[in-house]
Amino acid sequence: QVQLVESGGGLVQAGGSLRLSCAASVSISSIVVMGWYRQAPGKQRDLVATISRGGLTNYAASVRGRFTISRDNAKNTVTVYLQMNSLKPEDTAVYYCKSTVGTWGSDYWGQGTQVTVSS
Repeated sequence: QVQLVESGGGLVQAGGSLRLSCAASVSISSIVVMGWYRQAPGKQRDLVATISRGGLTNYAASVRGRFTISRDNAKNTVTVYLQMNSLKPEDTAVYYCKSTVGTWGSDYWGQGTQVTVSS
C-alpha cells in the first residue's frame, strides 16, 4: 500500500504562485509515473502534469509554461512538486496527486488539496 500525503494548497490572488507537494511512501524503482490532477466543482478530474520514473514530463495545454512538475528521490520516499505560477481563477480546483507503481501499474491517490485563485 502506497500512502500519498499532499500539502501546499491555499488561497492566492490571480497572478500569484503556489507550490504543491506530494510525498509518496515508495522507492523510485517502483514508480511508473506520478502526477497531479485537478477537479473543479461539477467537472471531471483532469490531468495537470505528470513525471515518469525516467524524468519525462507532460503537461496539460492549459498549464504549459506556467506550471512545473519536479521530483525528489529518497530511499523510501518520492516527493513530487507542482510549482504553479501566473495563477488564474480558472485554476481553482481540488488538486490530487496520483502515483502509478509496480509491475501491474496500480494507482494510488492522495487526499486532495484545495487551490483557490481569486480575481
